[in-house]
Order: sequence, then structure tokens, then C-alpha cells
Amino acid sequence: MKKRILVLGCTGSIGSQTLDICRNMSDKFEVCGISAGSSESKVKELCEEFNCPGTVFSKDGIEGIKKLIKSTDADIAVNGIAGAAGLEPSVLVLENGIDLALANKETVVMAWPVVKEIAKRHNARILPVDSEHSAIFNLTQKIGIENISEIVITASGGPFRELSDEQLKNVTVEDALKHPTWNMGRKITIDSASLANKGLEVIEAVRLFDFPSEKVKVVVHPQSLIHSLVRTNDGVLYAQISDPDMRHPIYSALVWPEFSKTYLKPFDLTECDQMTFFPPRTESFPLLKLAYDCAEKGNAYTIAFNAANEIAVAAFLEKKCSFTQIAKIVENTLKEDWSSKPDTLEKIYESDKKAREIALKELNS
Repeated sequence: MKKRILVLGCTGSIGSQTLDICRNMSDKFEVCGISAGSSESKVKELCEEFNCPGTVFSKDGIEGIKKLIKSTDADIAVNGIAGAAGLEPSVLVLENGIDLALANKETVVMAWPVVKEIAKRHNARILPVDSEHSAIFNLTQKIGIENISEIVITASGGPFRELSDEQLKNVTVEDALKHPTWNMGRKITIDSASLANKGLEVIEAVRLFDFPSEKVKVVVHPQSLIHSLVRTNDGVLYAQISDPDMRHPIYSALVWPEFSKTYLKPFDLTECDQMTFFPPRTESFPLLKLAYDCAEKGNAYTIAFNAANEIAVAAFLEKKCSFTQIAKIVENTLKEDWSSKPDTLEKIYESDKKAREIALKELNS
């Protein structure tokens, strides 16, 4: 029997690669519904190709996604929507008792305690799609979280890992969008260059695996072949290795708990020239350190980190601020008191809105 797949954010990087898997493995998967933020003509084209209903957020709003989720009878939904806009769709999926293959970081960073409770109440599973968290998830499933003393997340280091602090002041949007190993959306590519993305992943790891932040490490690995590692209590490291192709973690979530054959090319160690590792330059890329601080403080700090970063990255992409100003805007936003504990979606969105307003003031000051 085919597994029915609902794809949210079908025109983005994650959504497009999910559809590629479904095209190539039509004997195993059936696309039962799709959504996109805009691109009505593209959605229509995909609906015809996969013979399924679709919705466009800019036209139908959240009600369109609600109806789509309720009507598709999906077995699993892939949420590839970028940014805070992906939170409510995650909640709607889980409230309908549908398993969630989650690529939207903000669902975890902004609202994990609330989302976790909703999933538990509706007997739905959350399966991480980020390559790093997919690796950690599979390693912990095999080894047992109680046997793990440390989680090690790898980072490519982005295109600027070897630039001096002075050079970082002058990098352009075009420079930042040239990621050396991954093909991703614009926002996440900028986050990779600033290490904000790795900071968000640290927060995710702390929350998804209920692990203390001081036991979640980051190591720069430019080849992006090892996606994460875990250290067991006896000091041994275990790694998950594959080519830097997001179809691997997407497929892993779609078939979990199986490890079944796929059409993707297996990784060949003999074709690998080298694997190198370096400590991250947290002084030059301060967003990673700021994220660690927020992971430890919890409460609304993680919401403020994400919101301020979204505002700053959007400004950088529009050439309204420099690359190094992104971290400064986030840092200044976090100087406010974010110790409140948002325990409802309404309170989460209030904190998000407040952080965005503060970040905009910082941007324009």
C-alpha cells in the first residue's frame, strides 16, 4: 500500500526534493496534497502532474491549508515552509493526528513545549528532516539516548569560514548566496554563512533530544559528508555519513522506522578525497554563541533570536544592512527581557511580534 504524502511548501527546496522522491518512487509514495506560499501557476501544474488538490497561501490563507490537511487523509506531511510562517501548519498537521516530517526549524525553536504536547495528545510523531537532526535521530534510535554523552553537529562553515573579520564587513549578498556544498533556499543559505543556521540547530537539538546545551557541540566540516555524530558514554564517536543531498534525510523520515532501498546513489568512501574538521570561529560569527545563550535560557529567548534574525536577514537580502550587522541586530534585540514562558500559541506569536518590532527599530536606528 502506498504511503500518502502531503507536501507543505512544495515549490521550495525541501518540497521540490520531496516531490522528486515521489516521482522516482511512485510505487511507494502517493502525493495526496500540496501547498505553496505563492506561485499559483506552478501549484496548478504540480496538482495536474500528481493528480492531487493544492492550495496557495497568498490566495487562500491558512484556511486553505486547514481544508487541505483535513481533506487529504495523509499518512505523513512534509513541512518545508520557511520561517515562522511554518509554525501554524505544523500545529494543524499534528492536531489532525498526522505524522510530521519537519524541516521547519521555527516549529521547534519557537514553540517546542506546545508542539510536543499537541503531538502527544493526538498520537502523532515528529520526524526531523534537517540532515543534522535526521542523523542524530537515527543514531539515537539505534544506540539509545541514555548511552550518549555528547551530540556533535557538523557545520559546513559556509562560504566565509576563511575570511578575516575585516573582509566579513564587505561581503555582498551575492557572495553569501554561493554556498560551497548545499543547494538551499535564500534565507537558510544566508543563515549558513552567518552560522545562525547552526545556532538554530543547536536549539533544535537541545529541545528535540532533551539534551543540555553544554553537551551539544558544533564542529566545522567543510565537505558536509558527516551530518552529525554522537559520543557514547565510553568516549567513542559514531557518525552518519552521506552525500550532501537533502533527499536522504527526507526519504529517511518518509520511510521511518524502515531502512529501505532508494534510488539515490550510495556514498562511496573511495571517492572521498578528505574529511577535515575545525572548531567554529564564534568571535567572528557571534550568532552561534548567542544561540547557545538562548538555548540555555529558554523561554522567549529562542523566539526572539529567531525573529530578530529573520528581520535582519531579510534586510541584508534587500541590501539594507551589512552582513556583520545581522548579528548586531540580533544581539541588541536579545538585550530585552525575554524570560517570560509563552505556553500558548497566542503568547508565542506575541513574543515573536515584539521581537520583530524591536529588531526593526535596531535596523533603522
